[in-house]
Amino acid sequence: MPWNEPGRGSGGGGDRDPWKGGNGQQPPDLDEVFANVQRRLKKIMGGGGDSSKGGGSASGGPSFGGLLILVGVLLVLWVAWNSLHIIDESERGVVLRFGEYTRTLNPGLNLTLPRPIEEVQKVNVSRVRSLESTSRMLTGDENLIDLGFAVQYRVLEPEKFLFNVQEPEVSLGHAADSSMREIVGTNNMDFILEIGRGQIALDAQALLIEIIERYDAGIEVLSFNLQEVRPPSQVRSAFDDVVRAREDQIRFANEAQAYANQEIPEARGRAARVLEEAEGYRDAIIAQATGEAARFTAILDQYILAPEVTRERIFLETLEQVYGRSAKILMDVSDSNNMFYLPLDTMRGGQAQMAPPPPAPLMAPSEQRMSPTDPRARRGREAR
Repeated sequence: MPWNEPGRGSGGGGDRDPWKGGNGQQPPDLDEVFANVQRRLKKIMGGGGDSSKGGGSASGGPSFGGLLILVGVLLVLWVAWNSLHIIDESERGVVLRFGEYTRTLNPGLNLTLPRPIEEVQKVNVSRVRSLESTSRMLTGDENLIDLGFAVQYRVLEPEKFLFNVQEPEVSLGHAADSSMREIVGTNNMDFILEIGRGQIALDAQALLIEIIERYDAGIEVLSFNLQEVRPPSQVRSAFDDVVRAREDQIRFANEAQAYANQEIPEARGRAARVLEEAEGYRDAIIAQATGEAARFTAILDQYILAPEVTRERIFLETLEQVYGRSAKILMDVSDSNNMFYLPLDTMRGGQAQMAPPPPAPLMAPSEQRMSPTDPRARRGREAR
């Protein structure tokens, strides 16, 4: 059943149409709104009134004053649209007057003449732009190498960037490739692959900056980076073997140097110790010889004064030294063949072990030794 059917109200009557307002009024019709707008435009342009209201002439055209007003309004809007320019902080506006550069607009709200008199081209001067390239180049030792590099830059002077060089980014790429080829062509492949990457990039960047300054392209080169440096794929395995062999050579040299650094100080220390020991031994021997010479001189002086006493004294001291270092056996065979053994070393607490004496019958009388304390031995010494 429709919403606007009579008799559906809450009190048993009324209209329940939801599109009506609370006071029972409907919203305005869109056709009526557009008709009102058309009537107002016709009034502005000087046209007749609405024929439905019965009075006006619908055949009258727009007046000249209304057209002027409309054209003026449209002209003001067009001028405002083409003359007011908002430049961002990261941009600069290059103004062209009939296609010729006149000035550069700074960030903010700027006013120019409308097109086609003046035109504004906005250039971003804060964004860091990047240019990448990969190519195969010839080194100074006539080897091929694949290099990939990236150049980061930004626009420094927008008017020069737009008008001094045709396609400045393409020219920058050509200049970067040319500078890289020149630097690579003056260095050997081993230097480029191993330790020369940083130096190659710095030299290429310096050369690229010099070329761009000659172009006067309004570009500032920020960095020049080598992304990859490798030999051609056809000979890459051989170059990898060469690189590994060179790394092994460096490693072995470092190990040998470390071993030398460890052994040389120890050898020098041992040599210094041997020299010090030799000097100490020399000084000891010299001192001992000097002492013995002085002792001999002193004995000689005493011998000159009393030869017999000195000779006896030397003889006794010599026997004392000889018998003091040897085992002693005392025998008395003058009266009988019995042998008496007296272990003097054991009695004195000596540690030397004496061998048992030979049997008495096996010894000849002429070979029997006499004790130093025997009176006959003393008489023999006195006779000498």
